[in-house]
Amino acid sequence: MNAAVVGGGAVGLSTALALARRGASVTLFERDTLGSGASGRAAGLCYDAFADDVDAAVAADALGRYRDLGLFEPQPYGWVARDESDATAVREQIAQMQSNGVAVEALTPAALGDRYPALDTSGIEVAGLARDAGVLDPDEVVATLAEQARADGATIETETPVSLTSPTTVETPSETRTFDAVVAAAGPETKPLVADIGVSLALKTYRAQALVTEPVDATLPSFYDATREFYWRPKADALLLGDGAHEVDPMDWNPDADAEFVTRSLDRVEQTSALTPACDRAWAGLCTATPDGAPLAGQVADGLWVATGWQGHGLMRAPAMGDYLAADVLNRPSPLSEHLPDRVDPTRFDGSEEFAALDDPTRDWVE
Repeated sequence: MNAAVVGGGAVGLSTALALARRGASVTLFERDTLGSGASGRAAGLCYDAFADDVDAAVAADALGRYRDLGLFEPQPYGWVARDESDATAVREQIAQMQSNGVAVEALTPAALGDRYPALDTSGIEVAGLARDAGVLDPDEVVATLAEQARADGATIETETPVSLTSPTTVETPSETRTFDAVVAAAGPETKPLVADIGVSLALKTYRAQALVTEPVDATLPSFYDATREFYWRPKADALLLGDGAHEVDPMDWNPDADAEFVTRSLDRVEQTSALTPACDRAWAGLCTATPDGAPLAGQVADGLWVATGWQGHGLMRAPAMGDYLAADVLNRPSPLSEHLPDRVDPTRFDGSEEFAALDDPTRDWVE
């Protein structure tokens, strides 16, 4: 099979790699540089702490592949609740995760404080801790996936914007090429790309922000506060922080972080720990949301597949979903074939749905 992949982020590269390893002739097109979209601006959190059995299976598959690639850095992931409503939800999540075989435990505030003395656990009702979680370096992920895809025979063309003139016809500034299959994995650009040939996607774009602090002197887990709605993860000797998001026009958005976001995030660290860090750098990036919180990953027309709507979890799930998509394109089985087709079927919506974009990119549902 002669296949094209549009989009040089983690999902596109994972798909190209998986297609090449299954014997397909693959060309990947990226309009800018590899990882210049959502992947390069991702937080790099990677965990299997999902209560839903399908989400847990995808996460476990992805973590295993990242470990095999040598890209996974172990880092426990903890999340806390401060009011009874959130605490009840966390306890239910932990019980369901444990039934799915996820290595997670419930901790009292005192036990959490004993493990991580720099945390201020006052006001916390309950905490969960996922032991098999970790972090990724987004730049290293992109570089490694690209290197391996090339080694397996894939051709990667950067600085090459494309359009579709049919489900299997790709037009670049210099030529028009027809393929047996095309996979559109271009983040927010996937929607206008396929709209040109009459395919409508139920997809919204939101802008999320993050910052990295100056070095801190503390041992901390990756951390999510379900009540205050923010997260951090250790990054070298600093912290990477983020919080909620808002819907934007993908053609008109600000890639720089807001001053108010920086101030709010640093205040939350001071409220939650014994730390008073300063900001080293900050930025914003785009993510995509769907009406039900599950991605759009599958066939939308003869010869055309899409992969988008990751709710901020694209990098985390990339190697698992890339393998699933490649197998689907080639009509072969994959470890996730029995779990995913109905859940991620991109034709389950007609594209006219009204819904709110994801408020918090660390969650896996739409509010």
